[in-house]
Amino acid sequence: MENENVYEYKNGDYIVVKALENGVNVIGLTRGKDTKLHHTEKLDSGEVLLAQFTEVTSAIKVRGRAEIYTKFGMIVSESQNK
Repeated sequence: MENENVYEYKNGDYIVVKALENGVNVIGLTRGKDTKLHHTEKLDSGEVLLAQFTEVTSAIKVRGRAEIYTKFGMIVSESQNK
């Protein structure tokens, strides 16, 4: 295969996001001179998303109540509907 390693990212850390309510947004932000939104996912309660920091993704924003698991531990984000 010619492009067999296209999706291989060295040392790309992962996070796991588990939605605790409907409508949790997970937003990937680019790295470089200008930080821009490059991908969004909307999760409903109980859904899980595994995301990776890559050569393109420098930050991941979570909006809504969710459990976020990283190599540093777990944190619970708060709901916007307070």
